[in-house]
Amino acid sequence: MIRVLLVDDQDLVRLGLRALLESEDGFEVAGEAADGLDAVDQAVLTQPDVVLMDIRMPGIDGLEATRRIASHESLTGTHVIVLTTFERDEYVFEALRVGASGFLLKDTPPAKLLDAIRTVDDGGALLAPSVTRTLIAEFVAAGHRTVTSHPQLDLLTARESEVVALVAEGLNNHEIGERLFLSPATARTHVSRAMIKLGARDRAQLVVFAYQSGLV
Repeated sequence: MIRVLLVDDQDLVRLGLRALLESEDGFEVAGEAADGLDAVDQAVLTQPDVVLMDIRMPGIDGLEATRRIASHESLTGTHVIVLTTFERDEYVFEALRVGASGFLLKDTPPAKLLDAIRTVDDGGALLAPSVTRTLIAEFVAAGHRTVTSHPQLDLLTARESEVVALVAEGLNNHEIGERLFLSPATARTHVSRAMIKLGARDRAQLVVFAYQSGLV
């Protein structure tokens, strides 16, 4: 049973998410919160497997709430998925940096949202490709980012560096394999090795390293 905490300042959004989860086997709503401070409190209280986190809320926003949840010593098994309304949400990259396991648009089809929760609960990361590509375009176009190479970056092989850059584009293992003429299993192996070498907890953190190190 995957226990999910719903965090959104709109009652109707939380109601819709609750109805979706309660209609599916294998899911349980652990609780609800309408602002960031309550989200952190509810996470500590209910110990959910996954938090569906809105960004723009009163009090502390979803970004700060995600940081607090990701860094809380009692919530090491809790994963955060950011749900955002706009592809150009300026907080998404920062949310990944502070500990979110991925993000999705709020208009994501219900079946894909459920799959995303399962993926993140299983230790994976879920990145909406369209949002990822938009973020990359804006991040690069800004022209003023400070590139700080990851201290372990030199440990990556040339192939692993390629794979990390493709992960940062939002590609899954199958798509990476097609791009590089590899099997999905081989692509997965390269991703896993890169994560170990860089000390990344999941694919979402690989995106952060790729941005900060100038791989994309």
